[in-house]
Amino acid sequence: MGGGKGRSVSPPVLAVISMIGFVYYSTVFVFIDGWLGLDTAPGLLNSVIFTWLAFMCLFSFFAAVLSDPGGVPPSFAPETEDPQKDGECLKYCDKCSTYKPPRTHHCRVCRRCVLKMDHHCVWISNCVGYANYKPFIICVFHAAITSIYSMVIFFAGIIEKYQDLERLSNKIFCVLCGSVISLLSLTLGSLLGWHIYLLTHNITTIEYRMAVRAMWLAKKSGQTYQHRYNIGIYNNLVSILGPNILKWLWPTAVGHLKDGTHFPTVEVNDQSPDQPVSCKEYHG
Repeated sequence: MGGGKGRSVSPPVLAVISMIGFVYYSTVFVFIDGWLGLDTAPGLLNSVIFTWLAFMCLFSFFAAVLSDPGGVPPSFAPETEDPQKDGECLKYCDKCSTYKPPRTHHCRVCRRCVLKMDHHCVWISNCVGYANYKPFIICVFHAAITSIYSMVIFFAGIIEKYQDLERLSNKIFCVLCGSVISLLSLTLGSLLGWHIYLLTHNITTIEYRMAVRAMWLAKKSGQTYQHRYNIGIYNNLVSILGPNILKWLWPTAVGHLKDGTHFPTVEVNDQSPDQPVSCKEYHG
């Protein structure tokens, strides 16, 4: 959990917590209570389900914020003068003055190299990397489901209770809430879909951006680009979420993670177009 000191009080993190609180209060104590009533069985059931989803969203959010995304182990060093690992040239980081393991990148914001870095996320004031990608994607999953759930409840209540909205203040409140929740659902739903694609293909956001050029070059030369770390959908999921399916949605179940310097690969017949021939004098 190192590396998270001070992040929990940053403005973006407080903004996310405030938004979760706003959506939760509006959904349970305004939408559900006004539509079904909290004293009814359907209302109580929906409020319990929504409370659990909101709790998991907040729990996984804090896990992503407070978890160290993963730094290069002090003991890591190339074994030869022409360093290679997993068929990939090891890059040298001039800023950290050390070699970087495969899939590692230097974050300009955190000012250090991050293992299997996906991106730096301003909303968690932290990098998303090898050690905290699981809680991050679980947070995105629950946030998207919670927002969509809230939107469905909101519109269901509006359709049934529209004739009761006589006061202008009620109408303004409903328009504002509907706009915010709809925007959240669209944004978080799109983000979830994107990360499901990355998760099932075992590719990071940074690697995808680099692969776009490789895909174009491969197609231009009549070849098919193959991501070397894509070991199959199930194996990709297991490598990130863990071998126990019952713990896939528990953000702190990360005991399967190792040191983050080695990843299983598939054999790539042709050398990737963006891959240098020799590792000597290779910096980046």
